[in-house]
Amino acid sequence: MEERLQKILSQWGVASRRGAESLIQAGRVSVNGAIAELGQKADPQRDRIQLDGRELTNRDRPPAYYGLLNKPLRTMSTCHDPQGRRTVIDFLPPSLQHDSGIHPVGRLDYNSTGAILLTNDGDLTYQLTHPRHHIAKTYRVIVRGQPSPDIIKRWQQGVRLDDYQTTPADVRILSSSKSSGQTELEVVLWEGRNRQIRRTAELLGHPVKQLHRLSIGPLQVGNLKFGQIRLLASHELKQLQGIVMNTADVRNVTE
Repeated sequence: MEERLQKILSQWGVASRRGAESLIQAGRVSVNGAIAELGQKADPQRDRIQLDGRELTNRDRPPAYYGLLNKPLRTMSTCHDPQGRRTVIDFLPPSLQHDSGIHPVGRLDYNSTGAILLTNDGDLTYQLTHPRHHIAKTYRVIVRGQPSPDIIKRWQQGVRLDDYQTTPADVRILSSSKSSGQTELEVVLWEGRNRQIRRTAELLGHPVKQLHRLSIGPLQVGNLKFGQIRLLASHELKQLQGIVMNTADVRNVTE
């Protein structure tokens, strides 16, 4: 059966769908000897698919990997950084750092810490990062100053950032200190706009001093030390897949 090349490559663990698109756009993928184009389809049972001249088959697919990293500060949420900065891939065992197809799901700012999922399951990555799937992500945020109840309410209701309105969020004060001039918040988001928490806090007059992601859906960073990775338990993976399926079902019903 024919499928889009980027989907095939992500299913085989070569890269995420976005990464596979980049490979195709770079002219590194060919089908039956011809350089492939973005959007092209292929039949894995019939067509010869190559990456950098090396033939790929489903048999090359590496074992599925699902790990949760507690990302440290000053770490890029990418597979490679042109400036040579540390990436989340550097925390994998050496045997998994190359040719495993493992990549981060979504992003966490260079100066933010906490939970980030690493996998080579391109389909799951696609589903988790698709805007139709609203998975709760919980953050511990320290901001400058003492936000008033009105400010907290504005944050909860959503604010306008550039050309879009953020969706409502759960925001509550955990502690506040006039002497230190800062407030600790718990923020729960169901969307993942670019630097959304930092930009919202800045807009509301309380810039972020620290930002740590505690959880992604059912995945809790818990007692993991910075830089440590743990494999997902089978029940966690099932929960995550169930959330994706359920939110897709809701979408289908409401459309």
